[in-house]
Parts: sequence; structure tokens; C-alpha cells
Amino acid sequence: MVGGSAIRGSRVGAGPMGEAERGDTAPRAHVSYFCANGHETRPAFAIEADVPEAWDCPRCGLPANTDAENPPPPPKTTPYKTHLAYVKERRSDSEAEAILAEALELLRDRRARGEVIY
Repeated sequence: MVGGSAIRGSRVGAGPMGEAERGDTAPRAHVSYFCANGHETRPAFAIEADVPEAWDCPRCGLPANTDAENPPPPPKTTPYKTHLAYVKERRSDSEAEAILAEALELLRDRRARGEVIY
């Protein structure tokens, strides 16, 4: 019999289960938070702890507060901008054409001199 002296369902260092061995739990208060989608979240806080005004909804991720009638609005998200969009903000079309013409001229000069360009 392998491990005949072991107690089944336990591990090394396991002690008796129950609050008597671990001590009493701290008194807690449940606080309701409401998001814009109508979800209610009730995390538990210690009685003497400072309760935060805002909490993230675990269902949808939107911010939530304790006012059921006036939950915070969803945050404004800005759309993803490409590198080209940022360049177009900084340069006008005429500036872009001048830069392109200059780059093409340099490239043509290098090719005319026989440089290998990849």
C-alpha cells in the first residue's frame, strides 16, 4: 500500500479548518455601486475602512458610483489614429508634396550615381 500512513484529503502543514483556529473575521459592510448599464455591484469593506466613491463594474468595466439614480456616464473614447493621421495634422498637402519631391530627387540622384538601394 503506497502512502499507507498518510491521511487522505490532507496535505503537509494543513491544520484544522474553521474560524476558531484562524480568528474572527473583521466586521464588514456591503456597499452597492451602480454603473450606466444598470448593473449593481456589492463589494464588502471593513467597517473602519474608507469606502471609495467610484468602483469599476466587474461585468462591463464601466465606472460605477453609489447613486442608483445618477450613475456616472461611460468614459469618452477617442478613436485610434494611424501614423498617417498624425502626420496629416502636422503638415498641409502642399508641404507633403514638397517633402515627397525632395525625397524622390535625392533617391534619383543616388540611383544615377550607381548606389545600390534596397
